[in-house]
Amino acid sequence: MDKISANKTILITGAVLGLLAVLLGAFGAHGLKKLVDPESIDSFTTGVRYQMYHAIVCIILGNMSVLEEVTRKRIFYFFMGGITLFSGSIYLLVIDEVLGISLSSIGFITPLGGLLLILGWFFLVISLVKIK
Repeated sequence: MDKISANKTILITGAVLGLLAVLLGAFGAHGLKKLVDPESIDSFTTGVRYQMYHAIVCIILGNMSVLEEVTRKRIFYFFMGGITLFSGSIYLLVIDEVLGISLSSIGFITPLGGLLLILGWFFLVISLVKIK
């Protein structure tokens, strides 16, 4: 993947994640209201919020020419894994009661996703500190 292609992928992915965060946020605020308890809606909102934060960061990351391409990709992959595991597991855990299935066994995935998000931020900080 060349530099422009990698940046374009990161930018498009960030925009799509932002779009999905808005759609999921609307679903959580309106569609889930009658289906789950307020605590579950709060959890769902947390997933949406973290997804949106990292969507915005991906758009910024795709424009950070000050970082090497390999570094941008590494950070991007950590964020993508983190969003998928953290936010994705929260979404599934909240709607499992709506679907009538128990997904509580995937609860351990949420902190793993959080760890990937933390690692993405850690590598971003380290990379910025190393800029000469």
